[in-house]
Amino acid sequence: MGPNVSLMAGGKGLSLSVAPLARPALRRLPLAADTRVQDRAWRPIYAVWELTLKCDLACHHCGSRAGRARPDELSTAECLDLVRQMAELGVMEVTVIGGEAYLHDDWIEIVRAIRQAGMRCSMTTGGRGLTEERAQAAAEAGLQSASVSLDGGEATHDRLRGVAGAHRAALQAAANLRKAGIKVAVNTQINRLSMPELSDVLETVVELGAFAWQIQLTVAMGRAADAPDMLIQPEDLLDLFPLLARLKGRCDEASVVLWPANNIGYFGPYDSTLRGSFGVGHSASCSAGCTALGIEANGAIKGCPSLQTVPWTGGNIRDASLKDIWERSAALRYMRDRTVDDLWGYCRTCYYADVCRAGCTWTGFSLFGKPGNNPLCHHRALEMRRLGKRERLVQIDRAPGEPFDNGRFEIIVEDIKP
Repeated sequence: MGPNVSLMAGGKGLSLSVAPLARPALRRLPLAADTRVQDRAWRPIYAVWELTLKCDLACHHCGSRAGRARPDELSTAECLDLVRQMAELGVMEVTVIGGEAYLHDDWIEIVRAIRQAGMRCSMTTGGRGLTEERAQAAAEAGLQSASVSLDGGEATHDRLRGVAGAHRAALQAAANLRKAGIKVAVNTQINRLSMPELSDVLETVVELGAFAWQIQLTVAMGRAADAPDMLIQPEDLLDLFPLLARLKGRCDEASVVLWPANNIGYFGPYDSTLRGSFGVGHSASCSAGCTALGIEANGAIKGCPSLQTVPWTGGNIRDASLKDIWERSAALRYMRDRTVDDLWGYCRTCYYADVCRAGCTWTGFSLFGKPGNNPLCHHRALEMRRLGKRERLVQIDRAPGEPFDNGRFEIIVEDIKP
């Protein structure tokens, strides 16, 4: 693999704009008149909650373009009421994120309320300002685990995170968390900068004493859409998945749980190796609005925290109850209702179409502005190679520069040169 990415050359030709101010929340969205049986059957086991969009990093792969707080973020009283509603709806675990969750003035109070409501509470963080004092306060409030972001060695990580010293700060944050008695995990974005350094990242994970390593492909949303050469191409998956299989062996040896995110897939020869110890033991379809719930800091409710605000917001907690939004909004019903007939392109014809249903909705929508087709699939890349072909993603429209935005790509199918 020989990526030609300007960001890899120290960021020449690529600069970050000032973090944009998010638009006010979408309000008074329509809900269906009735709740269906299947909507009552699905329940959000896991919720990811953006407490604030304020951030102290400037990551080049940030899908939300985080930096500035939203103009209409929930009050602490509204947050505490939302905690109550999540518990009543059956949420079992809440992960608080940002931006940076610890930049919310009352994040400790919210963590404490989540735990007192009987739900597990975890956190995902870049760690730049996660001091000993903050870690200790989180531990006392009941925070059970925290996943610290590491996206390569020091130089690559700092370049991706947009701040010199970010890597050292992340390592210190992990140390602060462990000192406070909080279990530490690591999460890593996989792109053309970080992929060559994944083995080294894993050794850092082991050295930190982390119990888990979550990996996901960088998705073409937000700032990542501004650097398309940084993104993994379908052909890169042919090298990535054998590497991940080898790293899974190292994880097992070091008692680190390898946790592939939903857009690491699907159904290739290493699928059971990577996912054999989870659920059904192989890849599955998108869980957005089925078992997963996403919450934006201004009360917007989505089926997945990563999905674009438009069109994936189902309602706002200031307008309707969480239960009503979960059961009656079209956006959250989408994955419950998606069938093979909703797919297009290669995914419509795939052998695994009925099980996979194009995999990660976020990944496909970020590329094409519509769901139902996902070329970042190992099985698909292998089938293309078998036919002497490869797919290449080319950006044809840039992202407008707003939080949770995306550009547009097209798929070029090429013959593989001998």
